Amino acid sequence: MSSIAFIAIGAAVAALCCAGAAFSMSNATAKSVDAIARQPEAGGRINSSLMFGLIMMETCAVYALLVAILIIFILGGKI
Repeated sequence: MSSIAFIAIGAAVAALCCAGAAFSMSNATAKSVDAIARQPEAGGRINSSLMFGLIMMETCAVYALLVAILIIFILGGKI
């Protein structure tokens, strides 16, 4: 296998983290909407906890995207 193939596989694995974060964000949003529907008076606390969790997941996705871009352009440019 050539080194370009290894770079492509590494970038794909890093980009897979973005897909995992997107799935986790949709799951967390669905659960929070369900929780707010069950207890509307706790909506503020649930919403603030949801926002904190979404920020953490989005940060993970952005870092994974940055790693994928760096793998493609930095390592790919050396070949």
